[in-house]
Amino acid sequence: MHHSILFEVAAVLVLGVGAQWLAWRLGLPSILLLLSFGFLAGPITGLVETDALLGDLLQPFVSASVGIILFEGGLSLRLSELGEGRVVRNLVTIGAIITWVISTLAALWILGLSLELAALLGAILVVSGPTVIFPMIRHIRPKGETSSILKWEGILIDPIGATFAVLVFETVFVAQEIREATSTAVIGLVETLTVGGVAGIMGAVILIIVLRRYWVPEFLETPVTLMLVIAVFDFSDELRSESGLFAATMMGIIMANQPSLGLKKIIEFKETLGVLLISSLFILLAARIKTSDIEYLGIESIAFVAVLIFIARPLAIFVSTYRSRLTWQERVFLSWMAPRGIVAAAVSSIFALELAAEGYAEAERLVPMTFMVIVGTVVIYGLTAGPLARWLGLAHGDPQGVLIAGAHTWARDLAVVLQHEGFDVMLVDTNHENVVNALARGLPSSNINILSHQALEEVELSGLGRLIALTPNNEVNSLAALQFVELFGRSEVYRLSPEATTGENNQYGRWLFNQVATYNHINALVDDGATIQTRTFKSDADIAQFRQCYTDPFCIPMFLTGSGNSLVVVTAYNPPTPRIGQKMIYLAKDSTLDHRSS
Repeated sequence: MHHSILFEVAAVLVLGVGAQWLAWRLGLPSILLLLSFGFLAGPITGLVETDALLGDLLQPFVSASVGIILFEGGLSLRLSELGEGRVVRNLVTIGAIITWVISTLAALWILGLSLELAALLGAILVVSGPTVIFPMIRHIRPKGETSSILKWEGILIDPIGATFAVLVFETVFVAQEIREATSTAVIGLVETLTVGGVAGIMGAVILIIVLRRYWVPEFLETPVTLMLVIAVFDFSDELRSESGLFAATMMGIIMANQPSLGLKKIIEFKETLGVLLISSLFILLAARIKTSDIEYLGIESIAFVAVLIFIARPLAIFVSTYRSRLTWQERVFLSWMAPRGIVAAAVSSIFALELAAEGYAEAERLVPMTFMVIVGTVVIYGLTAGPLARWLGLAHGDPQGVLIAGAHTWARDLAVVLQHEGFDVMLVDTNHENVVNALARGLPSSNINILSHQALEEVELSGLGRLIALTPNNEVNSLAALQFVELFGRSEVYRLSPEATTGENNQYGRWLFNQVATYNHINALVDDGATIQTRTFKSDADIAQFRQCYTDPFCIPMFLTGSGNSLVVVTAYNPPTPRIGQKMIYLAKDSTLDHRSS
């Protein structure tokens, strides 16, 4: 059925964004619904005909989109969080070669592909899936250095893997003899890394100068950034084919490590654009699959995916982490986290187009097999990585710790009591002195803006299950609660009551403690000698004291702790019902409760 171009463009956007939203609602990896919707739109219903819609623009559109996605990914990589740099280096070099060799042999012996096509498929599958890994890491929140290793590997391996795939393609399909093939591979690798690296550095330097010298107004910073990324990507690609991916990634990493630049708006725009591009790409590429292509998939394909999961990845991790300080639990978790994503889909589609144009009949097997690996790895890792992390002791099934926005005096006092009661805490504050004082008391702390993108990416969130915003700024507290809703859930983000209230407002966080517990009121109590205290409920009389404290302006109930190391936050509306055996954490003068009960 023929549709207008506008109809198909609209269908791609609606299906792509709709799949992302539905995946969020259902708690599923978005990539699964994107592929399903794309297949539904293409071979099943014919709503989207990718080749007819884009024609010769398909390959450059896919390449440029992947470049932008990798730049956005590079913006999340900070050198300060790269603890095990040697492991990351090994993973993107030795680990990549191991993955390629095993994937090639499996494709040759299990799938029955020719040596040339098997080598190309193996090279394509060297890449990872950062757009899939990042949400998994954010959801699981594993301890230790596994998060940073997976993030760095996921971003770096994509341009390296794509470049490697190009070199394999040129070597096995273009070169005529072994000597020529060897020189082609070596020269191509050096040229790609050199051209891409230099172009990325030049682009980053130009952008840094433009932003630091205020040569463009604030409303043009994001468009100018996007313009430079595309320009650097194209410039690098013109000098050396497929080097643009490395250039875009390098540019993103350099920009991410410029602390003096305010990149919040740029990062937010890139995230939004990244979601749109990923959504559109998956719909367009999945729509190109023909129903006849599915005939190639069978028990051999399942066996091939199993080899990647159970042999290639664990062996690559074992070799790459040899003599590292990682625990065996961290190594096991790393060996069970290698989903493929948009780069694998994009690169396989590009090579399939080129090989089909050259008359290689087997080329049509590249895309469906790659999509099979994407689906298989995402489903298996997505369903099992979380339980595995908890079984290994790298993540909490029901994290009870608290992320505290604000590290001022009484926030530090509260964190000390919570830590003493056995709960994980993390304080975040932009005031350097507050953070130094918190660290001096043995409290995990970070000198970072709670509203920044880095707060989600850099702060160690393992063991933390809720946010309490205690800053003196009502707006910051509200926006902090809004930022962490997706991570902790709407019921586990809290903030101090604003100074002027008109009623309950849960949209931007639940109000903490009781209706008089504003920042200024608590500060006044602390200045008057009130301290953070604990009291165990041993009788009904003690429980009555909690209710008394809840309505007393000179007593602020804060938390209830119970059996099983559970923590309950006291809120201004719908206060919890205490039980005998629980402990109350509250703010008051030493004699406040005793005096009121006498």
